[in-house]
Amino acid sequence: MVTGRDDSHHHIGGPTEKCGVVGVALGGRDAARPLYYSLYALQHRGQESAGIVTHDGFQQHSHVQMGLVGDAFDADDLDGLKGEAGIGHVRYPTAGDVSKSCAQPFAVSFKSGSLGLAHNGNLVNADELRDELENFGHAFTSTGDTEVIAHDLARNLLEEDLVRAVKRTMERIHGSYALTIMHDETVLGVRDPEGNRPLCIGKLDDGYVLASESAAIDTLDGELVRDVKPGELVVLDPDGSGFDSYQLVERDNTAHCFFEHIYFARPDSVMNDTLVYEVRRGLGRKLWEENGVDTDVVMPVPDSGRAFASGYAEAAQEDDATVEFAEGLMKNRYVGRTFIMPTQDERERAVRLKLNPIKSTVEGKSVTLIDDSIVRGTTSNQLVQLLYDAGATEVHMRIGAPPIVAPCYMGINMATREELIASDKSVEEVRDTIDADSLGYLSIDAVAEVLEKSRADLCLGCVTGEYPYDIDGEETDRDVSRPVVGAEAPLSD
Repeated sequence: MVTGRDDSHHHIGGPTEKCGVVGVALGGRDAARPLYYSLYALQHRGQESAGIVTHDGFQQHSHVQMGLVGDAFDADDLDGLKGEAGIGHVRYPTAGDVSKSCAQPFAVSFKSGSLGLAHNGNLVNADELRDELENFGHAFTSTGDTEVIAHDLARNLLEEDLVRAVKRTMERIHGSYALTIMHDETVLGVRDPEGNRPLCIGKLDDGYVLASESAAIDTLDGELVRDVKPGELVVLDPDGSGFDSYQLVERDNTAHCFFEHIYFARPDSVMNDTLVYEVRRGLGRKLWEENGVDTDVVMPVPDSGRAFASGYAEAAQEDDATVEFAEGLMKNRYVGRTFIMPTQDERERAVRLKLNPIKSTVEGKSVTLIDDSIVRGTTSNQLVQLLYDAGATEVHMRIGAPPIVAPCYMGINMATREELIASDKSVEEVRDTIDADSLGYLSIDAVAEVLEKSRADLCLGCVTGEYPYDIDGEETDRDVSRPVVGAEAPLSD
């Protein structure tokens, strides 16, 4: 389900996230351009493909292309997407092929109307649902799990109204999902019962918007209303006048992905009523509290380490440490991805192409380098060496997350256990591998404290090896079992 490709869009060697979703319902103007701008705001969540589906009250219109948002659409494409309601998607693949067949939104027409679906997350039981639906005569055109949700929902819509059909599908799919769905001209948003993936509601002057992050709402000059609740269905009025809410499934505990706050979300987004940038600064402060080391300079790995380093340095200075916060690594934003480099030597060279040390900041000084995570460790090793080559006398590495010891099955490309450096090494062994003078991670309890959540309400699978979903061959951190598939008789067409 989760590939092990070495790619990064925030910095080299980091994890990659699956998708960003958006949906709008407006009164009096076409939705295509607001959707387009929203996808630009969510581009960090996926760079493999982009798509928009709209409905003009009579028929559905769709445009989906590989590539970045700016390359996937031109003015004529947007002009052809008629209708005041629509959904959009940017994708980074973790389930399904890297091809247009798996690009989203996924659109389908069936006896009860037209359906478009955009999905952020990953289903654990997609294969068994696909097998069942194929036995019922459904023909699939892609290998992704999104089409499985679309077919299951379309099947349920043959016998149920919209709300009951969504509830029935939610009771059958198991895993993480934040969905924006278009049924004819009605846009709806659904968040999985554990709330693993983010989704929020925004109000515009002439309508409402659903989006993975509030930064997309800001782009449209809108106002954040609130997060969609775990297990909630939100149905936007087609004329943009309001929305209805249905709490379809409830759980005792949530499973919010803590990595959204640490890495994936834009720092200017608000999640769980808190600005992500301030959360990261708070995590940086805890990092000093737990693992502070008094050095001459504190510097971030750009861009994802910046807020952590700011909070860390501020807390250090409050403790009368003489540390200076400085930008010691400059990023070249015009270099391609590291995974297209065919040899390891070229991949290592790519680090030097992307990041260049500022010698005057580093030379003759002890340095604390702060990043959000260590995945494979190769990039950290290269960064430490870069700073030594630039004249640093000491390099101490501090990480704003706990050690990543297990893969993610919830829609994040986090590599396999064999590739994760911390899965079979102690902190001291990792330190030795990356050749730093010292290494310190943030504790799980510190993450929970800063997020103001109990550990029981977070998805911590990648740092504990115990998951909030029933995954073959893995331990769970709660009493959970996947739905039984195939127990029902097939619905009639």
